[in-house]
Amino acid sequence: MTLLEARGVGKRYDARWVLKDLDLDVAPGERVALLGPSGCGKTTLLNLLGGLDRADEGTVRFRGGDLGAAAPAELARLRRESIGTVFQFFHLVPVLTARENVELPLQLLGWERPALEARVDALMEAVGLGSRAGAWPREMSGGEMQRVAVARALASRPALLLADEPTGNLDSASGERVLELLAGLTEREGAALVMVTHSDAAASICHRVVQMKDGRIIGTAP
Repeated sequence: MTLLEARGVGKRYDARWVLKDLDLDVAPGERVALLGPSGCGKTTLLNLLGGLDRADEGTVRFRGGDLGAAAPAELARLRRESIGTVFQFFHLVPVLTARENVELPLQLLGWERPALEARVDALMEAVGLGSRAGAWPREMSGGEMQRVAVARALASRPALLLADEPTGNLDSASGERVLELLAGLTEREGAALVMVTHSDAAASICHRVVQMKDGRIIGTAP
């Protein structure tokens, strides 16, 4: 069974092809690392897989639906409900506490308050920040902010988690903690993970490593 399927995908900016003739499948619950040098198209591919951008050639299907043919409102709904994202620079809302950042996607989805509070409580404990729930982002370390970002991305129980260099802005100890959380929480939640990284340590938590170069996949290893 395939959760995410890319076939013959190409993307260009002006006359330059950033991705070309790319095929990729991701199964439910599978963790996949996209590894390769800067500028090889990893983040562009991640944006296509998450419906943030559209391919110029080929198709990207999520749960059988063609993301390239989906209306903007449908893409927005999919991203709210079924696709979570973790960024290198956290992207927390600075005027919200850690807890409020995790609550936000559930509020947008209209969750009832008792279920919302139970879900957020469980996630804050899972990322080891139950005692820091009232902290503002400015009061938190980079590692703590990224752990909040992981909790927020998983709040709606998405089928797919996309992570763009999630440890790239962290020291080694904080990065290791975030990787442990990504592996453990996606396993527990049953979410697939596609992670862009330069790090062999980050790639090691994945079931499969996809090597990219010059906009193409050049190899795959378990």
